[in-house]
Amino acid sequence: MKITYLGHASLQIETGGRHIIVDPFISANELAAHIDLDSLKADYILLTHAHGDHILDVDAIAARTGALIVSNPEIAGHYASKGYKTHGMNHGGTWELDFGKVKYVNAIHSSSFPDGSYGGNPGGFIIESEHKTIYIAGDTALTYDMKLIPLRYKLDLAILPIGSNYTMDVDDAVTASDFVACNKILGYHFDTFGYIKINKEDAKRKFSQAGKELILLPVGDSTEV
Repeated sequence: MKITYLGHASLQIETGGRHIIVDPFISANELAAHIDLDSLKADYILLTHAHGDHILDVDAIAARTGALIVSNPEIAGHYASKGYKTHGMNHGGTWELDFGKVKYVNAIHSSSFPDGSYGGNPGGFIIESEHKTIYIAGDTALTYDMKLIPLRYKLDLAILPIGSNYTMDVDDAVTASDFVACNKILGYHFDTFGYIKINKEDAKRKFSQAGKELILLPVGDSTEV
């Protein structure tokens, strides 16, 4: 499983011969100016919630690739009304796709479309593929619900927001890594704009002191799971 960081909370995951885009916010992100949106491959688009900094480039990618959009029922319905292929899920639900299994899990945040319309309940995803399991937290506060994850899954990687203000900060993310029982963390949702800029070396130190590895990828770089 190959995970490429596309900036902010955007990811591309290559697994099981398929390409998955998560929360595409690329074209308006100055830090991702070198990412060619038109060349991104996508068989699936996974959306954690409806905020503009997570759905900005959905239309452009879905229209070009025909990717299946997977999200909560409200977001799925929104894009289905535009003629895109969608699959709606809700908290606790699991669905098998041709690359593996996807589970929609809780997140503590808000969710509305840029026009203010209702975007359903925010969430995260657990993906099982190629004998690996990853957790994509989405935009979330620290929550005890995370403790439920290791009761069923042994994570190989947890992808956690660390920018604070709108989500968990670094200290809460360290605690979250304890809750989900995973010592390998990919940080995201940081540095895109002023409110969420972090001290990256300090963040890595805090995770290291807790016996964990924090991966902070430059935009466009990848890690293997």
